[in-house]
Parts: sequence; C-alpha cells; structure tokens
Amino acid sequence: MSENTSTQPLLGRVALITGSSRGIGRSIALELAARGADIVVNYVRKRSAAEEVVASIEAQGRQAIAVRANVGNAAHIEAMFDRVRAEFGKCDILVGNVASGVVRPITEVEDKHWDWTLDINARSILRCAQQAVPLMEAQGWGRIIGITSFGSTRVFSEYGVIGVSKAAIEALIRYLAVELAPKGVVVNAVSPGIVATDALQYFPIDVRETLTQAAERTPARRVTTPEDVARVVAFLCSDDAAMIVGQTIVVDGGWSILA
Repeated sequence: MSENTSTQPLLGRVALITGSSRGIGRSIALELAARGADIVVNYVRKRSAAEEVVASIEAQGRQAIAVRANVGNAAHIEAMFDRVRAEFGKCDILVGNVASGVVRPITEVEDKHWDWTLDINARSILRCAQQAVPLMEAQGWGRIIGITSFGSTRVFSEYGVIGVSKAAIEALIRYLAVELAPKGVVVNAVSPGIVATDALQYFPIDVRETLTQAAERTPARRVTTPEDVARVVAFLCSDDAAMIVGQTIVVDGGWSILA
C-alpha cells in the first residue's frame, strides 16, 4: 500500500455532503478532504460560510466547489448533480446531512410543515441517491450515509415531525442498503447524540443547561462533537467498513444506553 493510500484512503474519491457549510456537515466535508476526497459543499443560504469551507479544503490540497441548492426541491437536486457531473464526472460518496423542520407539538403540525420537513430531511436523500447511484454503479463502488438522530426512536418535546423524518431516514437507509449492496454501493446511517451546534438554538431549551446536563449524564463525560461524527462517517466511507451494511451507528459517548 502506498503512503498516499494509507494516509489518504479516499484519494481520488468525490464526496457530496448536503448542508455542509456549517455544523456537522462542515466537519464531515473537512474530514473527508483530509482523507483525500474532493468535496462538493452544498448550501442554501450561507454562501460565505460555504466558500470558507471550500477555501479550507483547497488549503489541504484537495478540490472543492460550493453548490447552492435547496434539497427539498427536485429541480435543484438535478441541477446540483449536473454541476457535479460537469466538474468531476462522478460522485463516489453521498452524505445526506442537511436537516430542517418545524418545532411544535405533533398535533399542531400542518401539511406544509410535514411536507417541508420530510422533503428536506428524508426525501432529499432518496432524490440525491437516485442521481448518485448511476455514477457509483458505473465504477462498482459507492457510499451513501444518512445523518439521523435519537428522535427516530425517542420522543422529545415539540420534535414530533422532525422525529418522524429521522425515522424515515433510517428506514430508507435499510431499503437502499439491501438494494444497492450487490452493486458495490454501501449504505448506512449515523445517529449522533446531543451535539453542540447552532441548531440547538431553534429548540425550546436552555442550550447551556442542556449541554451541561448531557455531558454529566454521558458515560464519556462530554457531549459529542461534530468532529466525532465526521470521523465515524469517514470510517464508514472506507473499504475497512465494507461489510457494515444498512446499520445506524450511534455516536453519543454512551448517553443512549442509560436507563
């Protein structure tokens, strides 16, 4: 094995990460780049943040582009993949990281809230996969990873429709995994614990208190970081993880196994 292959196992791969201008998505983009991948940074509003991620990746000696696309819109996804094909000619890794949703009691969720949340969080992964899979099949290798959360199986205040979308992601991942594994495309999900990102400010919680309590409750005695999640995603993209298929890998320092 060459030194480049051992230190950069994803050298020559192209990875698209949805919602990668900040938070967990940003860390995943930087981690995959550090392991050799060229990166497509997807964003919808934070252009300057996306360009900063691109600059950081280029500083590592990798190629990167920022592509604006609302992944809740099928036409935007098609245009994004047109750009990917034009720039790179392939897509080896797809990480469905983008997340949005309406925070309110489930009985108060309207059709527009449901459609928005499910389209952004879950249906976007399917639509992106439908675009990416032919490119992966052409070379007999691919990785698809969905980022989910505890809300898929646990109930949190005013998290209802978001939790439903996360459950949909995990079910979708299993179906994609079984269908695509014979074609050399490995599909899994990653479920982080409580992560200190800007997203927490949108929930009806005291962020500082929540993070403090979570750290105290966690056997690892700290909350999960975006970098923790990114390293697990990178492992799942490697050939070492080829026989992990259709699983949801929990990254939470042991928080979820306590009663």
